[in-house]
Amino acid sequence: MRAVAAVAETLTRLRAEVSELHAHLPAYGLVVWTAGNVSARVPGHELMVIKPSGVLYSELTPGNMVVCDLDGRVVDGEHAPSSDTAAQAYVYRELPQVGGVVHTHSPYAVAWAARGEPVPCVTTMCADEFGGPIPVGPFAMIGDDSIGRGIVETLRDSRSPAVLMQNHGVFSIGPTAKAAVKAAVMCEDVARTVHLSRQLGRPIPIDQSAVDSLFDRYQHVYGQR
Repeated sequence: MRAVAAVAETLTRLRAEVSELHAHLPAYGLVVWTAGNVSARVPGHELMVIKPSGVLYSELTPGNMVVCDLDGRVVDGEHAPSSDTAAQAYVYRELPQVGGVVHTHSPYAVAWAARGEPVPCVTTMCADEFGGPIPVGPFAMIGDDSIGRGIVETLRDSRSPAVLMQNHGVFSIGPTAKAAVKAAVMCEDVARTVHLSRQLGRPIPIDQSAVDSLFDRYQHVYGQR
């Protein structure tokens, strides 16, 4: 509790931010019922803020977000944390550049994950956000850090901020929780678009040099700086 007291102002802000970001998941059709979650690293501290387990999205508030350490232990909060807590804590421990992690079961992306097939980079949006195909991570059981190990194994040397965990769903990362939510939204959009393209025929690949150029432009030039 001493650590919580030392960062009370930051935790108040992050609890509100994480709670609000969860609204994007059902709004974009990325989750149903209580599935999925958003978490955020507490900058400068070995702590994270994450969704409580099994609570409806309509009932989420800043007050019921759970604060855990990066071993997955609850340090502040009245609810049990998400079942993905150990996995996401592992990601934060292993990838210090990650400030947010999101998990969704968005239907088109899950359909690719169920096939164990990466989403090929055949659209400029995929090149922009993911810098290549959206990769597939290994099958892993829920409840411990096995999923986290698969996420890190797949994304450590990848430009993609999202991974399709085989037979499961999407895990996305970002420098902030908002960036991780954006990656999850775009992952589902790309997965849907490429699926529709395959119904019409064979999608046309984008040359790697063009993928590299598109990714660099989007990451360093696009938008307001």
